[in-house]
Amino acid sequence: MDLRVLDFVRPVFVALTMLALLPARAALAADDLASVLSKLDTASARFHTTSADFEFDATQTDPVPDTDVQTGTVYYQRSGANFQMGAHIEKDNGQAAPKVVVCCVKGSIQLYEKLPDQVTTLSKLSQYHDWFMLGFGASGKELQEKWEIKYDGQEMVDGVKTAKLELTPKDPSVKKNLPLVIVWMDTERGISLKQYFDEGQGQSRTSHYTNIKLNQALPKDAFTFAADKKTTYISR
Repeated sequence: MDLRVLDFVRPVFVALTMLALLPARAALAADDLASVLSKLDTASARFHTTSADFEFDATQTDPVPDTDVQTGTVYYQRSGANFQMGAHIEKDNGQAAPKVVVCCVKGSIQLYEKLPDQVTTLSKLSQYHDWFMLGFGASGKELQEKWEIKYDGQEMVDGVKTAKLELTPKDPSVKKNLPLVIVWMDTERGISLKQYFDEGQGQSRTSHYTNIKLNQALPKDAFTFAADKKTTYISR
């Protein structure tokens, strides 16, 4: 065959081959996502409690680049539809800044800041509830109810093989403030080792969890904080 003809045929053949493979690849991706969600359904049924050390990185690129890093310990507990989360923040950018965030007690979220001795209550729970549940006890079916899900393959996180999922909120009001979420799921335990929240307008948050303990007894103060008579209470 004339080399000039071969040079023309080769890329056409490759292109046609790739087109032929597209449906098969799409089906394979769908099967992988279905498998991941099925595993999360199974793991969710076994989920009761989790504790973990965390690092929360809040990043801003506009108008002035900035990063805020918070570290501490977080606790999760779920029984049926009842869900609780308590994040005990110990340091903010390396400095002691004790805070406690408690979710889903009496239909609200509360932030207790020890140094100013102040409790802030967020009553609009629906805006935040699904964020906190992500990757800690949520089943595959529950994720599908709230999010458009794209399976983005497997990645190793801290030596654990995880399923990387890109989530887009179905609720337009949530999507407005949270265009995209990425979670790295340990499907065997039904927990996320890492989470990325794109909050739009140059704002994002990354959560990284280590020293994870599943279905063990939690401390008595996991979902409480030590307020006193001098504590100031505000609502938003």
